[in-house]
Amino acid sequence: PYCWAKIGSRCPYPRKRTIKRRRIKLLFIFLLRRCSGHNHFLFTVAFIAMIGNYSFFLLLFVSVFISLANAKETISISPKTLNRSGDSVVIQWSDVESPSDLDWLGIYSPPDSPHDHFIGYKFLNVSPTWKSGFGSITLPLTNLRSNYSFRIFRWTQSEIDPKHKDHDQNPLPGTKHLLAESEQLTFGSAVGMPEQIHLAYAEKVNRMRVMFVAGDEEERFVRYGEAKEMLANSAAARGIRYEREHMCNSPANSTIGWRDPGWIFNTAMKNLNNGVRYYYQVGSDSKGWSEIHSFIARDKFGEDTVAFMFGDMGCATPYTTFIRTQDESISTVKWILRDIEALGDKPALVSHIGDISYARGYSWVWDEFFAQIEPIASKVPYHVCIGNHEYDFPTQPWKPDWAASTYGNDGGGECGVPYSIRFDMPGNSSEPTGMKAPATRNLYYSYDMGSVHFVYISTETNFLQGGSQYEFIKRDLESVDRKKTPFVVVQGHRPMYTTSNEVRDTTIRQKMVEHLEPLFVKNNVTLALWGHVHRYERFCPISNNTCGKTWQGNPVHLVIGMAGQDWQPIWQPRLNHPDLPIFPQPEQSMYRTGEFGYTRLVANKEKLTVSFVGNHDGEVHDTVEMLASGEVISGIKETTKTPNLKTVPASATLVGNSESNVSWYVKGASLMVMGVLLGFIGGYFTRGKKGSASANRWIPVKNEET
Repeated sequence: PYCWAKIGSRCPYPRKRTIKRRRIKLLFIFLLRRCSGHNHFLFTVAFIAMIGNYSFFLLLFVSVFISLANAKETISISPKTLNRSGDSVVIQWSDVESPSDLDWLGIYSPPDSPHDHFIGYKFLNVSPTWKSGFGSITLPLTNLRSNYSFRIFRWTQSEIDPKHKDHDQNPLPGTKHLLAESEQLTFGSAVGMPEQIHLAYAEKVNRMRVMFVAGDEEERFVRYGEAKEMLANSAAARGIRYEREHMCNSPANSTIGWRDPGWIFNTAMKNLNNGVRYYYQVGSDSKGWSEIHSFIARDKFGEDTVAFMFGDMGCATPYTTFIRTQDESISTVKWILRDIEALGDKPALVSHIGDISYARGYSWVWDEFFAQIEPIASKVPYHVCIGNHEYDFPTQPWKPDWAASTYGNDGGGECGVPYSIRFDMPGNSSEPTGMKAPATRNLYYSYDMGSVHFVYISTETNFLQGGSQYEFIKRDLESVDRKKTPFVVVQGHRPMYTTSNEVRDTTIRQKMVEHLEPLFVKNNVTLALWGHVHRYERFCPISNNTCGKTWQGNPVHLVIGMAGQDWQPIWQPRLNHPDLPIFPQPEQSMYRTGEFGYTRLVANKEKLTVSFVGNHDGEVHDTVEMLASGEVISGIKETTKTPNLKTVPASATLVGNSESNVSWYVKGASLMVMGVLLGFIGGYFTRGKKGSASANRWIPVKNEET
């Protein structure tokens, strides 16, 4: 409490002194708020100046503030090298002036991609400290066989372009104002390491196919055996790839959608013993080997069957991209992995019936998908059938007049190529694309597992009587040995029966009833499973849209497209009419729900049970049981279920917190004034013994964080 006019004496003008002090404090508060995003050193200087001798610290504060006026935004990453897919990088930024909730972080691979060719983005406001001009984002990344870089952009409301939208019609962020760009992030030796491992049954019962991706075509192998320490058997893997010129439309063949897919390797483990656990790893001595995985070989004489079945799962990404991704797929994979691990040494399989990754022309989404399913697909065979989002393109060879509005451009220009090369299912079905692209494969096939004969069909290519697919289905169903496999399960993507009122699919459903249903009824198909509609729905044993008076010969149809895609037809009642669902549930529909999940099939020679498992709790919510004779012995009529809105937490945290970067000038300034601060603080507390100390108490400035 000393007078500004005469240091060391009482001020003769206490009122003027108080006014001056208040004005200076207001100046400091203003400067504090302007510099709140820079560093804690400025806070310390300003607060001490407010309660002590102002002159020196006012000069010091103003000089540092002026130097900061020219400070440039910074961005850094840690670590700079990741080992494998799923490892996380922390991206930190600081010195962002006047932060906006539209400031965003772009994720790029390859790192020299044009600004608008990001693979994804996140707004900086996901960091709790973004308003202070600094923050951090933690991202788990997938190995795309190329380095990453990260860029921070400023985007303003006035620059929102209504014509520049993503798949969901949301505006894409603008790239006009680049604030900062990081150095490159590498995957080190992992570029050559095998990843995205997945299994499938081969033609012969004593074989298991394994596929994986690597960054170059150098020869790779699988080595396997009945003990981890003795992987004595080996087989060479053949590598193939597809090119941008094989894509038939945008965005798949555009510079935005295309990324190098790497080399897809394919081989089979042979001469496997029935029902035995095998250990295996893939790779090479020169490029490195994967972790050791294991699976249970198919048992030629086994009667037990376990299958996890669903459609339309897709994948989640730790960023927003050009298309909608499926966060619920994380829970689906988590619960299926739980069930697989609970089986112990019992064999099982996964059946994913169409709309696999939802990449739709953005090729890196396939990498995200295979990285996500590897924990289950490396343990059990992962079987698929084709859906509209893998295949449909404007010039596809089979598009009758009645299907003109059904088959569009849902494949995003992929025309079935990634699906055909990244998977290798049993059989040799294929259809030419009519262009440079290789023929579409994995269309229809079948295999036995335990007591069940599984059949996969394509609803995107010709299934009418007289076509090659129809003839395959007819021959296959007529040749089933019902003593060996008393249950027959047919699977395809678009449903023959559903209470979803999607008008454009009406004709295709009618054609399926006309051409395929007679084969199903005649050959006593047990179950018909479909996706496409993102719901779970179970029908009565049905034929010609009528519940059979007798159960024999009428398949039970299930729609199981509820594994991840979150676009849902509205089945729940409207708010102002809770008693009137938009799509009333007819008597043929025994149970339906809007909940995400998957189905679990368990069978032996006497009985087959299908259970619907909900993602929100991992518990069974619907069950139907059938005897080998075809009789349905359980599965009561249920009305529409409103899903529990409680969600299961994701197995991996996508966004985390970390301390912000400390700029170089903070360290320098701290060293420079450390002695001065210590001396000043000591002197201040000595003077503070005077009686006027209580009048100098200060209240901390509250910022947005507190």
